[in-house]
Amino acid sequence: MDTFFISHGSPTLAIDEDVPARKFLQQWQQKILPQRPKAILVISGHWETDVPTVNCVQRNQTIHDFYGFPQPMYQLQYPAPGSPMLAKSVKQLLEISGFKTVMEDGARGLDHGAWVPLMLMYPKADIPVCQLSVQTDKDGTYHYKLGQALAPLRDQGVLIMGSGSATHNLRALRQGGDKPVPWAHDFDTWLKEALINGKYEDINHYEKKAPGAKLAHPWPDHFYPLHVALGAAGKCPKAELIHHSWTHGSLSYASYRFTTDI
Repeated sequence: MDTFFISHGSPTLAIDEDVPARKFLQQWQQKILPQRPKAILVISGHWETDVPTVNCVQRNQTIHDFYGFPQPMYQLQYPAPGSPMLAKSVKQLLEISGFKTVMEDGARGLDHGAWVPLMLMYPKADIPVCQLSVQTDKDGTYHYKLGQALAPLRDQGVLIMGSGSATHNLRALRQGGDKPVPWAHDFDTWLKEALINGKYEDINHYEKKAPGAKLAHPWPDHFYPLHVALGAAGKCPKAELIHHSWTHGSLSYASYRFTTDI
């Protein structure tokens, strides 16, 4: 099973027919991943904790973790089953790999970083889903190693999906026009070239290597899911850009597949 990083953009992706990334996700099963996963592990930029934490529930509640959006957004539900078995496997793999403290959350459901893209990708909500948190006081290398620990799940048919954003500066969003501002374009282009050329150490140290890094990601929460997905792909993975579009002048929907033959 390949691993993926999805730029999920605004929550309104769930209802906005005009966003190009929506069609990309709706065609997921036909064009991107015909193989049906046995379960899905989502690393979302919207769940930050002090230590790695996985939700361990029988049925996922839909968390509407946003404010001031159209009322229909708050009526959307994605009642995917959970997977306590997968949650415990995640915990065990992380502990074996040296992450000393790993927690289970027996109440948390799916935030919009998980359910918005999954609602478009797998609308029947019939595949078990678990979420894993990020630790924003750590760095890219830490999250890359987090992903490496989870790589064995791929052999069990688990889809490992990082959900964040290739660029994520909410204060820089502007209405009208999809042409990116220079700093967003520069960071997005650097990211694509670094991934395609296998410069993963540069990705792990993006804050020092990438142009406009602090503008593209004032806070790293939406970028660390990429590091986890990349690490989980195994040794010497190859990156493929599977979607690219812009909204609001600075919000990149660039999404990637990571494949390894080893």
